[in-house]
Amino acid sequence: MKISEFIKAKRKNLGLTQIILAEKAGVGLRFVRDLEQGKPTLRLDKVNQVLDLFGSEVGVIRKEVNHE
Repeated sequence: MKISEFIKAKRKNLGLTQIILAEKAGVGLRFVRDLEQGKPTLRLDKVNQVLDLFGSEVGVIRKEVNHE
């Protein structure tokens, strides 16, 4: 699941509007909209501010490398 899908699903599951989510996370409404639309360039510190409301954070995940 993409971060954008995760955030949108969690927000809707909790009955929050984008405006309320932005206020609770301390970020702008435009940032929440960009985040939910999957904008490829966003500040990770702000992404983590939003994810923190859901008990999550962005972290390093080891990728499987195909050495052919």
